[in-house]
Amino acid sequence: MAQKPLRPCRHPGCGTLTREGWCPQHKPSEAPRSPEAAAWRRWYSLKIWTEDLRPGQLLREPFCRACAARGIRTPATDVDHIRDHKGDWELFTDRSNLQSLCHSCHSRKTMTEQGKKRRNF
Repeated sequence: MAQKPLRPCRHPGCGTLTREGWCPQHKPSEAPRSPEAAAWRRWYSLKIWTEDLRPGQLLREPFCRACAARGIRTPATDVDHIRDHKGDWELFTDRSNLQSLCHSCHSRKTMTEQGKKRRNF
């Protein structure tokens, strides 16, 4: 079986060769999810999300809402909850709480929200 080629560690300035992307010294730690978040995280694999809510939203709104606000027409790839549902099933399944975004805008929004949560601790 073929192995991945050795490449330098992704950490700036580290030249250690690895197959995993990061050497053991610089491998980022994975913060464990809270039990509550782990429970509702599974909702994204349910049939209601994968076969109804997500594809329905992308059909209704095929272009990124955030890009459109800036006058750019970008195909949407991600479905975002406008207000974080935090495990609230009603809010999770509320179609009016969904928006279509491109991956870049969705990542930006998520990082902004996570940064605000961290600053509020």
